[in-house]
Amino acid sequence: MKLFFNIIVLALLLNCCKQKSSINSANNSIQTDTARFPAVLTDFVPSKSNPVFSGTGTDTWDQKIRERGFILNEDGTYYLWYTGYKGDESVEKHLGLATSTDGLSWTRYKDNPIFDSGWVEDMSVIKHEGTYYMFAEGRGDTAHMMTSTDRIHWEEKGPLDIRKSNGEPLGKGAYGTPSIWYEDGIWYLFYEREDLGIWLAVSTDLTVWTNKQDEPVIKMGPEIYDQFAVAMDQIIKYNGRYYGYYHATEFKDWHEWTSCIAMSEDLIHWEKYSGNPIMRENKSSPILVSDGEKYILFTMHPEVCVHFPKK
Repeated sequence: MKLFFNIIVLALLLNCCKQKSSINSANNSIQTDTARFPAVLTDFVPSKSNPVFSGTGTDTWDQKIRERGFILNEDGTYYLWYTGYKGDESVEKHLGLATSTDGLSWTRYKDNPIFDSGWVEDMSVIKHEGTYYMFAEGRGDTAHMMTSTDRIHWEEKGPLDIRKSNGEPLGKGAYGTPSIWYEDGIWYLFYEREDLGIWLAVSTDLTVWTNKQDEPVIKMGPEIYDQFAVAMDQIIKYNGRYYGYYHATEFKDWHEWTSCIAMSEDLIHWEKYSGNPIMRENKSSPILVSDGEKYILFTMHPEVCVHFPKK
C-alpha cells in the first residue's frame, strides 16, 4: 500500500513538473516572440476617424481608389500617392497625390492626376540621393519604374527587367506589387506573381534585376490566414532586423484581405509573426510611417485607414 501511495505521489509530482515546464516554455516563447516582434511594430488600434481617405464617390477621375498607395513623412508633411479610377476595374488607373499634417485630414493636390499617361497602381516609393523612385504595377500587373525630383512630376522609365538567378529572363506572366529596399549600394525588389508567393530580386544599376533564388522568400501558408495569397507591401529596418509588412488572404476567392508581418535577419529568410494577422476585416496593404515619435500604421486598401499604437 505504501509503495502504491509513493507511486501516486511521484506521478503527481512529475505531472506538475511537466505542466510547469509547458507553462515556462510557453512564457519563454511569448517573450522571445515579443523580443523579435516588438509591440511598437505589431500592436495598433484603429482611429475613430476611419476611413481617413477614399474615393470621392462623385463624377471625378478618382471616383474610386484601389490597391496599395504609399505614404512618406517628410518634414512634418505626409505625402500620399494613390491610384484613382472611374468606372469598372478594367479602366486605366492613374496616379494622384494628397497631403496631410496629421495623417487624418488629407488634401488632394489641385492638379491631380499627377500622372495620367499610363497605368499606375500598387506603388512603392523611396527617396535616394535627392530623387524619388516609384515602383508600381502597370497594365497586366507588370512592374515598372518612375522617377521624380519634386514628388509631383514623374518620368516613366519602363518595365523592370527581372531575371532568374541564372540570368535567364523571367517567364511570361504577371510580376506585380513591387516593394523596394535600398542598402549598401544594392536595390532589393520584392514582387509577387499572381499573389502566389513573394520573390526577391536585386540590382546595382536599376536596369537588370536578378533573383536571389527562384523560389519565393515568403510562401503561402502553412498558416490558414495566408494560405491563398501573399504580397509584400513595405520593408523597414528596426533594431538591426528587417520587417516586412504584407497582405494576405485565407479565402480562395480573395474576398477579404488581412495585414501581416514577418521578420528577417538577411532579407532572404523570413519568420512570420505568430500573432498574424495584425489587421483583419479587409484592412490590408499595410504601410508603417513614423511621425517622429512613434510608428503609425496605415492600411491602404480598399480605403485608407489609420491605426495608432496601443497604449
